[in-house]
Amino acid sequence: MRRFAQAVLLVLSGLGLLHAALFTDLYLNLVKPGMRPLLIASGAVLVALGAWAAAETWGRRPGGARDGGGDAHGHGNGHGHGHGRRPDGDGGEDAHGHDHSRVPRVAWLLFLPVLSLLFYAPPALGSYTASREPARAVAVEEDGFDPLPATSPLPITLTDFTQRVQQDRSRAVGKRTVVMTGFVTPAPGGHGWYLTRIIVNCCAADASSVKVLVHGAAAPKADTWVNVTGTWHPGGTLGTASAAVALDARSVAKAPKPSNAYMDALPLTS
Repeated sequence: MRRFAQAVLLVLSGLGLLHAALFTDLYLNLVKPGMRPLLIASGAVLVALGAWAAAETWGRRPGGARDGGGDAHGHGNGHGHGHGRRPDGDGGEDAHGHDHSRVPRVAWLLFLPVLSLLFYAPPALGSYTASREPARAVAVEEDGFDPLPATSPLPITLTDFTQRVQQDRSRAVGKRTVVMTGFVTPAPGGHGWYLTRIIVNCCAADASSVKVLVHGAAAPKADTWVNVTGTWHPGGTLGTASAAVALDARSVAKAPKPSNAYMDALPLTS
């Protein structure tokens, strides 16, 4: 990879970040919203560095000089050595025929992820990831639980539903009809399917999932976003860790995919 190509790679990397974070919401497929200013700043720095490197490389061409060492005629480099450089535009080879400046050809593959940010950004994590890891352990509610609102069906997050089912000694959620939003993840063995949310602390690399097993309704296509209305599916002792985090579905309706899919939010209900 020649020096000018390396400069182009820097510029394209910066433009990819700016495209994803400044002009679209694609960055939300990779990181949390709070990371946006850092992505924009990083993109601007990469573009500036790439432009500077390209200008420097272009400005060196007329003189024929190269970084350090001797020149193309084999003159010494100030240390008594006579290693010459061939004017191949890339630093060239020394007098012994060894190339000290070329980057391995595999480095050209770096253009693939860079171009993907510009033309085909990777989608958000979904059922493929969630089906290959256990549900995250929810935090213990140490201060107790507030009374549930009288709304019916009750909008609730998957995390809150899990906590209520396994930790709420009042067992209030067991008597309520609830509605939750998430995407569909197939369950192994065909025993129901999972309503799922993926949550990140920083970026997609540290993602974990929270799941609720759904009974009584045919599974929509994997990764379909849905609102599920139903009641707790009895299993184990409600209010303890043995309680099943599951739902008997009364209705399943398609829901729009949220712009930020990496958070466990309340469903949008009319």
